Parts: sequence; C-alpha cells; structure tokens
Amino acid sequence: MAKNWAIAIGINQYNNLQHLNYAKLDALAMRDWFEKEVRFDRVFLFTEDSPPIPASPTHIPTQPTYGNLRRFLRVNFENPLLAPEDNLWFFFAGHGCREADRDYLMLMDSDPGDVEHTAIPVDYVTQRLRRSGADNVVLFLDACRDEGSRRGKGIGEEHQGVVTFYSCSPSQKSYEIEQLQHGSFTQALLEGLRIAGEGNCATVERLERYLQWRVPKINQAHRKTPQHPYAIAEPATKLHLILLPDYATLHDITTIKNDAFEAEVKGEWELARQLWIRVNVAARGSDMQAIEAFSRIAQRLGESSVPPKITEVITLPREDRSVVSEPAPTAYQAELQFFQFEVVKVNANGQEVKRDRSKAQYFTEDLGNGVSLEMVYIPDGTFMMGSPFGEGSDWEKPQHEVTVQSFLMGKYSVTQAQWKRVAALPKVNRDLKADPSYFKGDKRPVEQVSENDAVEFCDRLSEYTNKQYRLPSEAEWEYACRAGTTTPFNFGETITSELANYDGNFTYASIEVGSFPANAFGLYDMHGNVWEWCQDSWHESYKGAPKDGSAWIDNDNQYHTRRGGAWIDNDNQYHTRRGGSWGNNPEVCRSASRYITYSRDIRGNSIGFRVVCAVVRTL
Repeated sequence: MAKNWAIAIGINQYNNLQHLNYAKLDALAMRDWFEKEVRFDRVFLFTEDSPPIPASPTHIPTQPTYGNLRRFLRVNFENPLLAPEDNLWFFFAGHGCREADRDYLMLMDSDPGDVEHTAIPVDYVTQRLRRSGADNVVLFLDACRDEGSRRGKGIGEEHQGVVTFYSCSPSQKSYEIEQLQHGSFTQALLEGLRIAGEGNCATVERLERYLQWRVPKINQAHRKTPQHPYAIAEPATKLHLILLPDYATLHDITTIKNDAFEAEVKGEWELARQLWIRVNVAARGSDMQAIEAFSRIAQRLGESSVPPKITEVITLPREDRSVVSEPAPTAYQAELQFFQFEVVKVNANGQEVKRDRSKAQYFTEDLGNGVSLEMVYIPDGTFMMGSPFGEGSDWEKPQHEVTVQSFLMGKYSVTQAQWKRVAALPKVNRDLKADPSYFKGDKRPVEQVSENDAVEFCDRLSEYTNKQYRLPSEAEWEYACRAGTTTPFNFGETITSELANYDGNFTYASIEVGSFPANAFGLYDMHGNVWEWCQDSWHESYKGAPKDGSAWIDNDNQYHTRRGGAWIDNDNQYHTRRGGSWGNNPEVCRSASRYITYSRDIRGNSIGFRVVCAVVRTL
C-alpha cells in the first residue's frame, strides 16, 4: 500500500528572534490540506501549542524546539518506515539562515549567535527523511525569514535526492500578508495545489512555474517588493515528479516514461526503477510497460523480479483528464530513440502563457535515396472523443469515452519527397502519380491525393518495410491530435497564425511540414496545413461508434447519411478527413472537427494524409 506522510512546522514565537505573525497559520493550513483535501495517511504538526504525538512508551512533544525536532527526526526516521513508491512531504514556515555554507532552519530556541549548535541543518533533515525509505521526498521551505521581516540570509542550496521548494531567492525577503493571514508563498502554494483540470500543478515543474508567476503577483497586489520562489531537484529527473497522481495528464506520465527509458539506456538502473515506480503509481499499479521494466531491471541487478504493488495513491476529486495504462513493450522498442521539442500553450486571446521543453520516442524508416519517415510512439490512453456541449456541430456528438491502444504515427503529414519514393515502389492495387501536388516542394505535404491513393501508398510501404502501415482511425487521429488536452485545440482555447497554417491572413498555400510547434506527443501540423484522410466511413453522429479506437467502417449499402437536407446512400464511398487546412477557418481546424468527403477518389490541393504503423506486441 502506497503511503503518504507529511510533516508541517510553523513557528511564530521565538525566544531569541523576532516573532512572526502567520507562520503557525501557514502550517495549520497545510495540515488541513494534507488531512482533509488529499487525505494523507499521517500528518505530524509542530507548532507552539500543537498536541503531542501518541507513542509508546511516552508521547512525542511537538513544540518545535531544537531538541524536540531533532529527536523526532533521529528516532522516528532511523530505520525505513516507508516504501520507494511512498511520498513524504516536509513543510516549514519560520526563520532560516545560512552559516558556514550550510542552510539552517531556526527553531523556537535557536540562538543566532550559535547557529551550528542550536539550529537544524536542512541537509540533516533531508538525510533523515531519505532514511524513511520513501523515494519521493519533497520539502517546502518558507524559511527566508529573518529578524525585522521575513528576510533571507542565503538559504537555497541543492539537497541530494530530494525536491526542495524555496519561497524566495537568497537575497530576497519572504513576506507575510496581513490581509491574507498567510505568507505569500504559502498562499500561492495552496492555490496551486488546489487547481484542478488541465491547468493543474500535478508535477514539480508545473507547480514551480505557477509559484514563480503567482507569488510576485500576490506581492505586487499588496505593495510588497518582488519575491521569486524556485525549486531545486536532485536528480534533475525529479522535476518531472508527479506530486498528485490523480491530476496527472497523459503528457506527465509519458515524460516520466521517457526519462525511465533514457536511464535504462545509460545503465542507471536504480534511477530507472524509481522512475518506473512513479509511472506505476500514476497508473494505479496496472501499467504493463512499467511491470515489464521491473523484471528487466531486476534481471540486470540480480534481484527478485516481483514489481512493487501499488494499491493506493493520493486521491483527489477527478476532472476531465486522459488516463494512461501502457501495454507490454513493442517489437520496435529497440529501434526507438528520443527527440526533443517545444510545446506551447495559449490563453483564450491567443496569447502565449506557457512554453515547455518536452521529448518523445520515435523510430526512423529509411525509404532510400536520403529520404526517411519518422514515426512517433503514441502511448495507450483513454480520452473523451468529440466536442462538448456548446462546441462544434451535431456530427461531433455525443461526446464519448474511447480507449486507444498504443501505435506509431507520422511526425508530419506525408511529404512530397516521401511520396515520390513510395510511388516508385512496385504497384499493389492501383497506379500512383509520381508528383501529384499543386504546391511543389519536397518538404511540403503531398496533396491532390485521394483516399484510395493514400491506401495504395500504405500498402506499398507495408510491402517494402514488412511493417503494417495504414491510415489512422478517426479515434486514433483525434486522440493523437489532442495529446492529453480537452480544449478545442491542443494549444489551448484557440489558435493563431503563429501556431498553425490556416486561413488567418498568414498564407494561402500549404507550407513545409514542421514549421510550427508540436503538440505534447511530438506531432506537428495536426491543426491546418492540409486535411488528413482517416479510414472511417462517414456517420452523421457518434451514436453506436466503437469505443476501442478502431475504425468505424460500413461494408453494406444500408447506411444513409444526410447532407444539405437530402438523404444520401452511404456505400462506403463517403469517408472522413480531419484537421482542416490552409484554406479553412479555426472552427474547422479544431481537434474534434470532422468533415464528410463524398468520394474516396476526390482530390484537392488541400487534402493530404498521415500514416500510422501498427504496434507489434511481444508475448
């Protein structure tokens, strides 16, 4: 059973330092969040008047003096009490200082003239907490508080094996806000931890960014000088640590998986195991890729291959989010490499609010003559397909849950260079023009290709590579386009001409692939540039649609669809395309948008396609 423990310390009354006003209230607020909102298993509170901790043979006093806190840490964390998958959080609000190149927490009876013998070094705290056995130790230190104000003396060093959040930079003051009855750091921290939905602070990285934005705003609103919090993680992969598994997104879990694979490649087996444990915690113990990794790592280290059992994690009220549960590794796993890219988020006005570095896995298919096809690994997941009430048309409804198995998808729409290479391969069912595109350019997407042309391309490529290439299903396409988001676009509530090629007075032709930022899966140009063919027959709603991510194809003549007030027989000739193009407005380029095509042989200078490759699973 995964456990979640916390220690919350808040000191107002000092014997030898100026009193503080709201440090105790900060600790009490954190205690309440731990106990009532996220239901931690154990919470230890230390304030001037907190009750003792029941223990045998004697209760443990919790007044935060040097002797009491040091004894608590020494006695209770001498031997492992927790497992690697467990979480241990430590919150401190009070004075702090730096002496002889060490960070110290000042306790009720600490003597500023004899810091080394009366205050507790932060590295002593981290050493004791790490002895607990928990791999996920997180410190929140609102300790840049010295006499005269909450003023720091340089506290802010890296502490091995843990994540440490500091309330301000070493040269700054950490303010208490009378109107809020809290320190500005704690106020922002609680706000960030309570954010639900897509903008949550479930990871160290996102919580740090939120605090760096929010704390200066609070200070400015209350006429205080700037205060810049920051986090230090050791090792650096802990920046991706998922603090709140119930709020974790598909992208969060995929990022940790990439870190885990990279650690294995480097032979850092213990780090890899810790990362896979975090993946399995977020997946509630059911991630097959993580379970397989535990066996693989155990074999390397000569240990038991029994994976850690995860039966409980921090539980929070659920919002819309993608859920990931990976299957066993693919037969292409050895071929997969990492690439890095930027992910951009915008607000409803199209203003950029976030730009992150991310990475994903892919393999390269060599097509010969210096031409290659990059295929990006798309992990398993569950998502809400279609548009919610108030967005889009009736044929995008009802919104419904779909579970998609992992697959590989082209990083870009098929380019003209790739088309020429495959069109030159032996015919399977039909002839292909060598150069059909209206807008010429090897790196531009191929267009003026019908769905039948695209299927022939996939058939030839499959024969050439001995892999299973095909067009995506509508569910696979939308899942890949959304990449864990629930907004109309994977960039946010809207798009701009700096994010996609659509009719935004930017250009009126297709442009080279990869000219705009990728989504969180590492796929480019999912909005605009050229339409992309899907396998599915046209249906005017999602009533009766598959829930397993497969293509919805009608093979008889009994299905009808209605367009423009007239009923039209659907003999499997009417198919769907996705993504919009350079000639469409933003509404048509949304993740959920779908469009009817009245013939599988229709061609146009705004219609291209993207391929997927089936994942071959090992037994």
